[in-house]
Amino acid sequence: MLQTRTEISTLLDSRRAGYSLPAEFYARQDIFEADMDVFFRRHWICVGLECDVPEPGDAQVIDVGQTSVILLRDDDNEIQVVHNVCRHRGSRLLDAGSTVISKLVCPYHQWTYELTGELIHAPHMGSDFDRSCHNLKPVHFKSIGGLIYVCLSDNPPADVQRLADTMEERLAPYDIGNAKVAYQSEVIERGNWKLTIENNRECYHCSANHPELCVSFIDLDFGFDPASLSEEDRAEAEEHQALYEERTRIWEEEGHKSAVVEGVVNCTTNFRTQRLIIAGAGESQTPDATAASNKLLGSMTRKDLGDTHLWGHNCWHHFMGDHAVISIIIPLSPDTTMVRTKWIVHKDAVEGVDYDIEKLTSVWVATTEQDAELVARAHSGVLDPAYEPGPYSRFTEQQLDNFATWYVDQMRENGY
Repeated sequence: MLQTRTEISTLLDSRRAGYSLPAEFYARQDIFEADMDVFFRRHWICVGLECDVPEPGDAQVIDVGQTSVILLRDDDNEIQVVHNVCRHRGSRLLDAGSTVISKLVCPYHQWTYELTGELIHAPHMGSDFDRSCHNLKPVHFKSIGGLIYVCLSDNPPADVQRLADTMEERLAPYDIGNAKVAYQSEVIERGNWKLTIENNRECYHCSANHPELCVSFIDLDFGFDPASLSEEDRAEAEEHQALYEERTRIWEEEGHKSAVVEGVVNCTTNFRTQRLIIAGAGESQTPDATAASNKLLGSMTRKDLGDTHLWGHNCWHHFMGDHAVISIIIPLSPDTTMVRTKWIVHKDAVEGVDYDIEKLTSVWVATTEQDAELVARAHSGVLDPAYEPGPYSRFTEQQLDNFATWYVDQMRENGY
């Protein structure tokens, strides 16, 4: 272990500011295991939504590496997150996926737990057995505007409070905790999780690879090199930047939090949020940029309030007046990453009446498939002996440099 840590430390030292990471960080099994320990056990990660378990007794199993947790709603309508490990001999309580239960009953020896995790039945353990010492182990979790974040460590980072303070107000009008999941997909990307995140944090590639998304997404929002633009394009970019400043000012004056808030370096909990302008019709991320659902989310009354975007180190989300797109990543191996995407609508919206599922989902279904191909190409390339870390664009890829810097810093802070 000491030798492994020394090798990883040496590789961390070799990372050059402004450049991508050395190939080993995308490929080695020991570094993948370190990533899972540092970034998916010791940090806060987004794993789901309150509306994944809308009714008492609803339960969903979420696996993160070797850890399995149960997200559930108890009989008092409260959210609980517990480890999916029986306190008898460690058997899994529930299988993967969603289910409805009245009690948590271990299929091995029938130890039985309340939905709060309290052990209430342990047959043949004797009169002196203290059930209260064998309740299910709880998981540290926070519901932030209806998003469920967990930390699998006993010492979760305290700075998650800044994320909570920022997003509770911004997400309140969407009432995500009281919405419903209209559709869910799981795409397996053939690449390292860091390549998945890096791909998401820049739009350098958007215009050439995401025609569906670019109907509503504005790639200029993610940076550009003024010197590379024609005089006409530069004038258009400057006009758009002025529009952004004006629109943000108006939104803020109207009480809609819109300005950038971020913690991407010199922090533990990594996040960024901003209200983005939607292009074209300006309503939603759909094939024609008009709203997909006639029934708006929560208390929303307007379709023209843009896209409140939020990302973390294992997720990215888009909240619009009519629906939200929630994307969560779970690393499966050094070269395999699962991207779980959920489309959220008002709880009373009816498919075929209030929304069309194809219009609702097609943009991000296509975008996720396109990104999966790009990540696979990138992963294949970093494994090639000819690969060496390349320079990030200071105009369009600053957030990638920030991510790599944060990654190195967090590895250092956790003993590597």
